[in-house]
Amino acid sequence: MKIKDPNIPATASKSTENSRMLFMSLLASIIGIAAGFTAYGLYTLIAIVSNLVFFHRVSIEIPKLQSHILGYWVVIVPVLGGIIVGLMAKYGSSKIKGHGIPEAMEAVLTNRSRIDPKVAILKPLSAAIAIGTGGPFGAEGPIIQTGGALGSLVGQFIHTTAAERKILLACGAAAGMAATFSTPIAAVILAIELLVFEFKARSFIPLVIATTTATAVHFQFMGRGPMFNMGEVDFGIPNSLPMFIVLGLLCGLAAVVFTNAFYWIEDQFERLSKLRIPIDEMWWPAIGGLGLGVIALALPRVLGVGYDTISDILNERLTLVVLLAIVLLKSLALIVSLGSGTSGGLLAPMFMVGAALGGSFALIMNSLFPGLHLSLSAFALVGMAAMFGAASRATFTFIIFAFEIVRDYNAILPLMLGCVIADAVGLLLMKNSIMTEKLARRGLRVHGDYEADILQQTTVVKVMDKEPQTIPSSLPVSVLADRIVRGDPSVTKHKAVFMQNENEELVGIITQGDVLRSGELHSEYPVTVSEAGNTILILTYPDETLHEASTKMLQNNIGRLPVVERSNPTKLIGYLGRTEVLGARMHRIKEEEVLEQGWIRHAIRLTKIEREKS
Repeated sequence: MKIKDPNIPATASKSTENSRMLFMSLLASIIGIAAGFTAYGLYTLIAIVSNLVFFHRVSIEIPKLQSHILGYWVVIVPVLGGIIVGLMAKYGSSKIKGHGIPEAMEAVLTNRSRIDPKVAILKPLSAAIAIGTGGPFGAEGPIIQTGGALGSLVGQFIHTTAAERKILLACGAAAGMAATFSTPIAAVILAIELLVFEFKARSFIPLVIATTTATAVHFQFMGRGPMFNMGEVDFGIPNSLPMFIVLGLLCGLAAVVFTNAFYWIEDQFERLSKLRIPIDEMWWPAIGGLGLGVIALALPRVLGVGYDTISDILNERLTLVVLLAIVLLKSLALIVSLGSGTSGGLLAPMFMVGAALGGSFALIMNSLFPGLHLSLSAFALVGMAAMFGAASRATFTFIIFAFEIVRDYNAILPLMLGCVIADAVGLLLMKNSIMTEKLARRGLRVHGDYEADILQQTTVVKVMDKEPQTIPSSLPVSVLADRIVRGDPSVTKHKAVFMQNENEELVGIITQGDVLRSGELHSEYPVTVSEAGNTILILTYPDETLHEASTKMLQNNIGRLPVVERSNPTKLIGYLGRTEVLGARMHRIKEEEVLEQGWIRHAIRLTKIEREKS
């Protein structure tokens, strides 16, 4: 018998894995710094364009666009920006359209984490033009996509696996978010929930390093505080917790309505290309810009990134009328303009809508029930996190995000309660999230649940057949074939049997296919099973996981493995086939779906039996 895969110590492959992880961590630090500078560059570019367009001045501070000096010309400015973005999308790259994160997810799912280099240049430039001319978007989505493009380009420039390139893409995306909001923990969780789809040391360590370095760049250029500053907040624990539950329900419903409205608007723009006189999609952003301009006449606060408005909401500076106007008109402006296919981010505008919704709820409840004394700031913070968390199905991310903003441990209970209630509503009423609906329409399925792989948790010894079928290696094939035809259970339990020599040592394996081929090729003279079978074996060991064993099957295109002792590879102790491997999966399915009898029903059944006996 020859062994094709000798028993190499596990430490050798582990050492290689660790060295790759260290290398990836070094690359992650470089990507984090680059993404930090990119975020600052885009932030500065948006500020320059906004000041030039709306105030005719040069400044690197993002202005308050509600104080613009354009008058009625404000209707035209977003249209001009939409025309420029439409031209860039048509003649540059269509990947610049959208809010960034779904595009990064698509690259991971369909293109082995490869992003076109043009995206790294055109996406931030198009976002700066769209936002700088009044687009009601945040910079974070484009920065996330641009950071992801940087990570992907690094992974394409050097030798990497597709899995490593995915990690580098996620490092760039997470670093972009961390550099924008100074929320490194939330950025790591966002990348895990929406991009890498795993929680392993190989991805977690580089992600932390990338977000840490990106946040350090943020500290250097944009200050040490978070994007939104808040004063001391009274969360009213525990008396206000029931009201946070109600707010969670409201935010969940708002997330559902917003998501459906957004994609309905996208569908209406798609119909423009099917009209009798079709309108080229290059002009759609201009049409969306026109709608934005009209809305801006009624409420100038809908223009631009709106970070100042979010701060005003969180610090209780706006009236109920203004908050309700923001909920309605900012939502409308966002879905009309972004639904047209322009370039911009969803996070900041949805934060504004969620915060305004939470603040409005607190003010209305206080007016109806004067004894409540609900904090507008507290409910605005929870509303901000809950609405976007429910819409994106990244609830854990935005619980941590909001906590990193306020940095007050008293916020944890309201955030957790409000966000998970909103998430539950979203799960019940929406099949896909605002991030995955577009991908689902393209035939892509994004698995949003994370669980440990049962194949990684189960060892071979737990599922193997401990009574493998064996035959002498000198047995004629004709005898074996006759036993198979007669249905002899000693050789038909599996599709293969193992061969042993006179010392009961494993020497090979013969499958039923080998028996058939042997009869066709060697019909003129007797053939033994050792001549017809295979004596070059792939082995597995009882302490290996099913993941390791099934990997050997797939890599060598075989359906079964002999299980042997590590110390003595000729001593056969079991049989592992596809059925045994799938049996572990079936065990997990039964654990999840089969209801087991509880104590109450068991007691009732026993009582019933006793009564029948008496």
